[in-house]
Amino acid sequence: MSTPILLPKLGFSMNDGTLAEWLVEDGASVVQGQLLYLLESDKSVQEIEAPASGKLKIIKAAGIAYAVGTLLGEIG
Repeated sequence: MSTPILLPKLGFSMNDGTLAEWLVEDGASVVQGQLLYLLESDKSVQEIEAPASGKLKIIKAAGIAYAVGTLLGEIG
């Protein structure tokens, strides 16, 4: 069973954010808590951690703004 990686809502008024950079390559093994990607919002850049351990499958490309809740990838 895979764990979805969803674009989080970091603030009350946040509706979207830019997936600035993946810090791990597609297909790489990650451990829960490892830094996974950088998320840019209107006010800041946040380092987002892996929600689970396993193999990363990237679904969405970096450098693009996505709506809160968008499936960015999966860890299986």
